[in-house]
Amino acid sequence: MTVRSAVRWAATHGAMRLAIRARARAGNPDAEVLRDPVVREDPHAHYERLRTPAPFAGGAFARVSVHHDVCTDVLRSDDFGQIGGNRTEGLPPVLRLALRLAGPRPSVGPIDPPSMLAVDPPDHTRYRRLVSRAFTARAVARLRERTGEIAHDLLDDLEREAAATGGQVDLVARYASLLPVTVISEVLGVPVAMREQFLAWADGATPSLDMGLSWRTHREVERNLGELDAWFRGHLRRLRREPGDDLLSGLVTAADDDGAALTEQELMATAALVFGAGFETTVNLVGNGAALLFAHPAQRRLLAEDPSLWPNAVDEVLRLESPVQRTGRRARRATEVHGVPIAEGDLVLLVLAAANRDPRVFDDPHAFDVTRRNARDHVAFSSGIHFCLGAALARMEGEVALRALFERFPDLAAAGTGRRRSTVILRGWESLPVALTPALSPAAGLAR
Repeated sequence: MTVRSAVRWAATHGAMRLAIRARARAGNPDAEVLRDPVVREDPHAHYERLRTPAPFAGGAFARVSVHHDVCTDVLRSDDFGQIGGNRTEGLPPVLRLALRLAGPRPSVGPIDPPSMLAVDPPDHTRYRRLVSRAFTARAVARLRERTGEIAHDLLDDLEREAAATGGQVDLVARYASLLPVTVISEVLGVPVAMREQFLAWADGATPSLDMGLSWRTHREVERNLGELDAWFRGHLRRLRREPGDDLLSGLVTAADDDGAALTEQELMATAALVFGAGFETTVNLVGNGAALLFAHPAQRRLLAEDPSLWPNAVDEVLRLESPVQRTGRRARRATEVHGVPIAEGDLVLLVLAAANRDPRVFDDPHAFDVTRRNARDHVAFSSGIHFCLGAALARMEGEVALRALFERFPDLAAAGTGRRRSTVILRGWESLPVALTPALSPAAGLAR
């Protein structure tokens, strides 16, 4: 790693680690979640300590809200925008100077402009319009049958692997991750044969969403982002020479309403983000859903008796175990939120996972109930103009993947202790060992 990279880490994550540590020692529950991987195993008790009658509580760095109405209003307000290029705002002058000297990272990161996650209109509107056609309800409906085929092919592989290993397999590695990465690879025209490598790069890069990374983790993130960046640049050059009938080929030559094509950086940021986001949330959704159903056999029985509950069950999984735990917004102008004055430039952190357990919105909010009437009122996919572009795709994949899994293996059970991901923003399972007992029907492996 270069000296510039070390300076960049020290001025951002290194300084944040010191601030988080100090706040955690003072007993701040938000800082405790950020600092301690053991706390992140089950952070909800700490989130509840932030649930005061006031709209906001004091977080590790800024105001934090765990209230559903406050989070929704901020996400939908034009007074707030993405943190984006203002991530250094509020830092001491010496750190801001260090960042200017270090310069930007050499590869495109998911939370740095021109990524859609980091910009506001008009840039955000332009990028989103170029890719939205691949994620409409009609486009997703056309993908359902193909997703079912992929699911059953992977379940065939899972059964063969279980037979060779005594019945135990890792559900995340061999199913929950492979299904969504295969689907999005086919949609975007990315080689499916590279899916294992893509998953490895993504796993190494996703901590970039978090704050206060260790130097070691930061180096791994930068290495993985650099390798993924280099591959995508080469792939996009190949598509310019030999375009196909896929979304990335369309992006290479896409132009906005004024006839302007995407710049190289815009193309890279958009392509890499859509690809990564196209499977990352769903991996966690499927793993979280499986773990919840292992722990709640009565809910499994309800789904077996009434399969029409599966779509609602997926939303209940998203509500109770939100794959994306939190997000942030910065005030674009002086404003007020539920009576609290917010100055221009102020940062507001929104704990989506806690908003999804708000007792003012959800009865018995910590219970897993696949029949919950308002499960879909969660904010797991954010809200407003930055509402997740792939929400319909994630819901469909989660439904198809989980239903196919438990119908194929009705006695599927956890086999030992799984391992949670260590990330803060993304919540899911890194490993989930299961024991397979195939359905008795000899045709089970052929079912479509």
